[in-house]
Amino acid sequence: MEKTRSLQSLMQAGRAFQESRVLLTAIELDVFAALGEGASAAELSSHLGTDARATEMLLNALVAVGALLRRDGVFRCTEESRALAPARASLLHTVHLWNTWSTLTECVKSGRAVQSRGPESFPEARTRAFIAAMHARAQDSAEETVRLAGIRDAKRMLDVGGGSGAYSIAFAKACLALHAEILDLGAVVPLAEEYIRDAGLQGRVGVRPGDMRTADFGEGYDLVLLSAVCHMWSEDDNRALIKRCARALVPGGHLVIREFILNEERTAPPFAAIFAINMLVGTERGNTYTEREYRTWMTEAGLGTIVRPNPQGDVLVAEKL
Repeated sequence: MEKTRSLQSLMQAGRAFQESRVLLTAIELDVFAALGEGASAAELSSHLGTDARATEMLLNALVAVGALLRRDGVFRCTEESRALAPARASLLHTVHLWNTWSTLTECVKSGRAVQSRGPESFPEARTRAFIAAMHARAQDSAEETVRLAGIRDAKRMLDVGGGSGAYSIAFAKACLALHAEILDLGAVVPLAEEYIRDAGLQGRVGVRPGDMRTADFGEGYDLVLLSAVCHMWSEDDNRALIKRCARALVPGGHLVIREFILNEERTAPPFAAIFAINMLVGTERGNTYTEREYRTWMTEAGLGTIVRPNPQGDVLVAEKL
């Protein structure tokens, strides 16, 4: 049964951007780190180089939304907002999304993004923020993806559009004989290498530059991973991409897709349906897709024994026939 909301709830949702913008501006200005053990609005504005009156208004709003405490004119972080400071690099990705989401009305009229077309067009700072955000999110899902895939004997892995390498790292830790190769844009390569060094896996996880739409994937892989990749592309692009992944596999090898998977009505789960809008405003023809669509593309590519280990989950596994 479809869930509906009251008129009051809908009106509140329409105003929710105001609280979001207050928090995002605090992230952008690095307010939570700059406050340290506490500061007045005048002290903080002097430190940040911002207007004193406007800074106090922002700080008061942050108190109002529960992100700061104020006593005797001194503002302090809560335990929770203090934890936002070290996560700033990944949260800046959300700051960058503000501009593209603001174009939604124009996108609905035109049917396509009216700003940047994808990560290849990002400036260096935004690329770093994007990869940091993806890596932070992967910390909760990479090990679970490995568990659901159920693959423990793979020797060679290709991680297409692997970003920070979080999933290659997780598979390498689970499969001790595995050597993984990440394929991603040139601007991403040095960032991925940083995460690989931090994991101590330089000898088993490598990175090479390439555009997944045109690069030669090679062959002889036991495992190919498409994690959070397919939503960037159109149906035709994904059909071609999955066929190329299948060609890179040895017989009996596996393609693992981790994605936001919609129900057949394309209305749930809510995050996947809303994420489709993120693709509308931020990519040329991206979208989120249904399990039936993924199964069709996999079958056309010569893959079989397609399973979804968790019926409500975001992982699909197929074997090359």
